[in-house]
Amino acid sequence: MADLHLVVDRAAGGLAGQIARELREAVRSGRLVPGARLPATRDLARDLGLSRGVVVEAYEQLVAEGLLESRTGAGTRVAARVGAGVAAGLAAGAGRQAAPERQGDRREAGRPHYDHRPTSPDLGLFPRQAWLAAVRHVLATLPNDGLDYGDPGGVPALRRELAAYLGRVRAADASPDDLVIMTGVAQGISLVVEALVRDRGRRVVLAVEDPTSTRMLPLLRRAGAEIVPVPVDHEGIVVAALPDDADAVMVTPAHQYPTGVVLSPARRAALVEWAADTGALVLEDDYDAEFRFDRDPVGCLQGLAPDRVVLAGSVSKALAPGLRLGWIAAPPHVARAVRLARGESDLGSPVVDQYVFAHLIEGGTYDRHLRRVRREYRRRRDALVGALAEHLPGMTVRGISAGLHLYAEVNAEGGGDPGGLAEAARAAGLTTEVVTSAHGSPGLVIGFARLPAHRVAEAVRVLAKNAGGGVRE
Repeated sequence: MADLHLVVDRAAGGLAGQIARELREAVRSGRLVPGARLPATRDLARDLGLSRGVVVEAYEQLVAEGLLESRTGAGTRVAARVGAGVAAGLAAGAGRQAAPERQGDRREAGRPHYDHRPTSPDLGLFPRQAWLAAVRHVLATLPNDGLDYGDPGGVPALRRELAAYLGRVRAADASPDDLVIMTGVAQGISLVVEALVRDRGRRVVLAVEDPTSTRMLPLLRRAGAEIVPVPVDHEGIVVAALPDDADAVMVTPAHQYPTGVVLSPARRAALVEWAADTGALVLEDDYDAEFRFDRDPVGCLQGLAPDRVVLAGSVSKALAPGLRLGWIAAPPHVARAVRLARGESDLGSPVVDQYVFAHLIEGGTYDRHLRRVRREYRRRRDALVGALAEHLPGMTVRGISAGLHLYAEVNAEGGGDPGGLAEAARAAGLTTEVVTSAHGSPGLVIGFARLPAHRVAEAVRVLAKNAGGGVRE
């Protein structure tokens, strides 16, 4: 049984999260090898002077991430299959060399009151005062050279802050040199696909989840991808159905869009193993991982296999999509190719906003903002789930409590027509889209981020009334 030395700061709070972070680092550093058995939760809790529930929560978090395995009668061990991916990532990282650093609310007539996309955030929650204060600080302290073109991969200060933030919050394993600042997830993934096309000298086969968001598909096809849909079930993407000739697969493992499921530990391990065996890249769209309401979010796939996974994220859900500020964390050769592509196309992102965001992360303002809006979005989701259960028994909400949208399947008996329900929902002021898939039942995506909790019941009641049959007043 492994002898653990864990450093826990009781005054800092979040004890389960601290234990989980310490264990992740122990695996990555090699102190805990694949197959190593961990102490029983009761024993570790006694050693640390904590309640057993705290240790159980930490173990469960890492089991959900696929880093640990737990079997009745066999205890908890470091997962064998993901250990190889982590070890490979560490070996690749050992040879990396640090690159030198260089200095209104008007709406169109006929659109729903709570409009835009189902995954759009409430822009009224944007931290205007904090952003303004950060802009003033940046403009008052930034050297003149800081306003030059700079590194097309992004401002070094932001890449440093993001590398630390993603490691702390998403269990990512990335250095500042692995990060490239983007205008958003779509640009990041598109440029990775373009880099694959240049490397292969042909169009690339890109597997995508089915169902998935259709908005990025035209961009990916334009970048040179041949799209192949792969079914999603209650455990996430069906890894066994991935095509053997795929060059890459794009997934949303923390909160699958649109079904809301989380990629299971077994599927996470299988996906990492598939990527290692085939040489394919995993493109991880971490689009709303900040908003998990029932527990801490599972760590990202990139942290398990940094040599095979490209993590893409942005502030579009956490702050505002209009900022056009995102990033990728990629294997070094991919990061270099994408940075070169940015230098050859648009010379990088606006620098002032990058410095502002770096300042917000560094001072803890970004964390405080996320805690505040996370509480509000949870209230809105809970209210919507309750109202749907009361007024629309023909619809079943699926997926975890997370994100800015929920997925509701339309039952064959008494559920109504998805298209008709979507039209009725829009008439009631809800943001809704119909989801169709070759591998599952039809359903609806309903956005709740722009729907104040006190207005939820009335909006759903109007939807039920407009929908007619199969609903309950």
